[in-house]
Amino acid sequence: MTSKQADTIYLSDFSLVNALGTDNTEIFNNMISGCRDGLVKRDNWLNDGSVYVGEISTQLPVITNKKHVNTRNNRLAKLALLSLADEVNDLKKAIPSSRIGVIVGTSTSGIHEGETAVEVLETSGSFPENYDYRMQEMYNLAEFISDELNISGPAFTISTACSSSAKAFITAKELIHSGVIDAAIVGGVDSLCGMTVNGFSALDSTSSHICQPSSHNRDGINLGEAAALCVLRKDKGAIKLLGCGESSDAHHMSAPHPEGEGAITAMEQTLVEAQLSVNDVDYINLHGTATRKNDSMEAIAVNKVFGENTPCSSVKGMIGHTLGAAGATEIGLCWLMLQNHNTTYIPHCWDNEIDEELAPIALTSIGQTNEDGFSTCLSNSFAFGGNNVSVLIGK
Repeated sequence: MTSKQADTIYLSDFSLVNALGTDNTEIFNNMISGCRDGLVKRDNWLNDGSVYVGEISTQLPVITNKKHVNTRNNRLAKLALLSLADEVNDLKKAIPSSRIGVIVGTSTSGIHEGETAVEVLETSGSFPENYDYRMQEMYNLAEFISDELNISGPAFTISTACSSSAKAFITAKELIHSGVIDAAIVGGVDSLCGMTVNGFSALDSTSSHICQPSSHNRDGINLGEAAALCVLRKDKGAIKLLGCGESSDAHHMSAPHPEGEGAITAMEQTLVEAQLSVNDVDYINLHGTATRKNDSMEAIAVNKVFGENTPCSSVKGMIGHTLGAAGATEIGLCWLMLQNHNTTYIPHCWDNEIDEELAPIALTSIGQTNEDGFSTCLSNSFAFGGNNVSVLIGK
């Protein structure tokens, strides 16, 4: 085995749950068709008024073993884990469970349960019996997945806002390459809660309608919820983790660097690590939040690194911004696009109202195809504090 082969890490299986559906086939079909039905208007999240969210409406599995892990966040994780069962069992036959890590991202954990518990406290004078403060801990997600899968390797949760679950891939890669572990369950889960919806509203960052990434009319995000979990292993798989890049420009607590300096650094690092040129990248999944500043910055950054011809799109017009789960979710959607000789791009769903002030980039359309298929996809995740991550996967 050559050194390069020994360093190869495969994304051997992926499980997704989001506003497009609850299994990979449903999600792929809805994604390719540009379905936006998962973005729904709700009046139970904002303190005052209604808001569109990417909500998961299906019934979720029950958690009965430990009270402190019985959260909506972990029930979303459990639903995603069901589809990974065969792959995880195969992995555990090949690798001791102590050599399998769990590295995941979240930003909300069980905050919704905390909000509900406080409401009960205010009306009754005591917390409900089913509430445990540990529900809100960030580690809660990694602990639940480790216990659910009976894995005893290193387990921790990363919480860097919108880049959390993308950073989980980088951290897992580093742990595997350093010999600490041989494989990992990576990804992210975030569930809707009042704190984030009202927080983004207070920043004037939420849209009053379905969001319109890159549009002249864009006015903010739709928040969403999602679970995205992946098996990383060295011994087999069809899709490789080709390269990663990360930076922290620390321009502002909540606004990106206007010229995309950190984003440019992350994308360039990714290409260097993968030993590929810009012409080797078939598609870019944009962070594409539909806020004025983010979309402007990202267009500048993509144009500077890749020019104006590399096809790209944002999926947030279909699933909303899934925060701590966004990075893994969008890497997973790229993983789906690379499957089964697919030739159809992930479409950019918006109102088709071009913003002439944006740097030119090649936004895809519904039904757009590449008869040669795809070999590589780059996914961007840019977070508060200028925390930027780019991940490149490919066949």
